[in-house]
Amino acid sequence: MLATKKRVIMISGANRGIGFETAKLLQNKGYFLSLGARKTDEINIKDDKNKLIKCEWDAKDKNSSKKWVEQTLNSFGKIDGVVLNAGVELGGDLDGDTEEEFDEMFEVNFKGPLRLVRESMAELRKSGSGRIINVVSLAGKRPRKSTMLGYSASKFASMSLTNAIRLSGWNDGIRATSVCPGMVKTRMTDEVIVPEGHFKMEPEVIAQTIAYALTLPNSAAVAEILVNSRLEDMF
Repeated sequence: MLATKKRVIMISGANRGIGFETAKLLQNKGYFLSLGARKTDEINIKDDKNKLIKCEWDAKDKNSSKKWVEQTLNSFGKIDGVVLNAGVELGGDLDGDTEEEFDEMFEVNFKGPLRLVRESMAELRKSGSGRIINVVSLAGKRPRKSTMLGYSASKFASMSLTNAIRLSGWNDGIRATSVCPGMVKTRMTDEVIVPEGHFKMEPEVIAQTIAYALTLPNSAAVAEILVNSRLEDMF
């Protein structure tokens, strides 16, 4: 398994939920962290011996990814991994009369991560064991509601991004994994009532899954990790 200390990991959406728990866990494991969020003052994680920086990153800002990568390199001199965690869920109804929700979700869930990957790939190739963990969703594996068409479509696109990274970076030691959670207890699901026998996973569970994927050696590539909180025939 790959060592954790001295490896530099970027995490988007590190101010809450899965991203926040992942940042705390990786900090305890000795990683150097570059944490991205739209408002850095919302990232409530203290620096640990100059091993952590907080950077403004907005998935919808076309110049934001370049600036974040530059800040990371200025602070740590390299990039070993990227956790693509930031996302938004607005539904996107098949029978809706607007495309605004679709545009928003594709911008944040697909195009923003795409820009960040493009800016960081050269550094990940230099690493020889670069890792990209893409926090997708089980919605990117199967659509369940017509009212969630836009979200599912954006996550299907996100799955395609992971596969493109795997194909492009393989010979340079880059490995990409889609982590696909079911229902997770975050602000996004606060108002969702789950039926009896179903559960909302704690975000720490997904953080542990991400940490595991980051340590896999080049010889043990895992393209997808599905983490469900309910019994389904498909998974």
